[in-house]
Amino acid sequence: MSPELVLQQALNGISFGALLFILAAGLSLIFGMMDVVNLAHGAFYMLGAYVALQVVQATGQFWAAVVIAPVVLGLVGLVIEPLLLRRLRGRHLEQVLLTIGVALVITDLIGLVWGREARTLPFPPGFDRSIDIAGSAYPTYRLFVIAFAVVLAVVLYYLHRRTAIGALIRAGVDDAEMLAALGVDTDRLFAVTFAVGAALAGLAGVIAAPAFGVRPGMDVDALIFSLIVVVVGGLGTLGGASVGAALVGPAETFGKVLVPQFALALIFAIMAVILLARPSGLLGRIRISR
Repeated sequence: MSPELVLQQALNGISFGALLFILAAGLSLIFGMMDVVNLAHGAFYMLGAYVALQVVQATGQFWAAVVIAPVVLGLVGLVIEPLLLRRLRGRHLEQVLLTIGVALVITDLIGLVWGREARTLPFPPGFDRSIDIAGSAYPTYRLFVIAFAVVLAVVLYYLHRRTAIGALIRAGVDDAEMLAALGVDTDRLFAVTFAVGAALAGLAGVIAAPAFGVRPGMDVDALIFSLIVVVVGGLGTLGGASVGAALVGPAETFGKVLVPQFALALIFAIMAVILLARPSGLLGRIRISR
């Protein structure tokens, strides 16, 4: 590989990892705090992309979709958590079956509303061109994805570590029962947490749509990669989601270039090695049954 191609693929890997961080952060938060195995996360991602498509077709404004789609998915999360998931806390098998059912319902609704064909979403104005990097043209939108993920990570870190709601979330991860005993309305806190996780999945769908398109089945790939990132980085930590995404994104990108037949197997091999060395993930903590 030439140095120019290595640099280009490295940037592709970083941008893909940035997208995976946006997607996996919500999943890690939901599992880490609520102990909910949410296999509808990929469907939330796909629904966010289709909502963005609808908003752009109606208004012509990509940035309106960046705001509206996460809000819509957050409202979906606020409905699903108290209506379906609240009574299943700690019951992982039932959670898996229920969230798979939710994902299937969302997939069928998307097919009814938007059809089964693949769609494209135009790049936002100003990010529909390329710039010269080391003698090669590189899309500015992928650079935007990297910058957006960095800003989002800083915002999430600040909210998680420096605010009252962040302190409650950290306490909920450590000991939700003690938090409830201290008078905190954990039902409301869990509902908001699930809504934020769903909103982050929808936001990832919006950001991914111009680069990867909008199509049925995109939820499956998103779910697989987000689960890998969360497991590799460690459950329940934003730092784990960022480290996992930074590792999985470039590994997947270079794997497709160097060993395209075994790219996904390479990712699973990396995950297996990490779990053998650290069963809780790179930055995860072993959960203590309560």
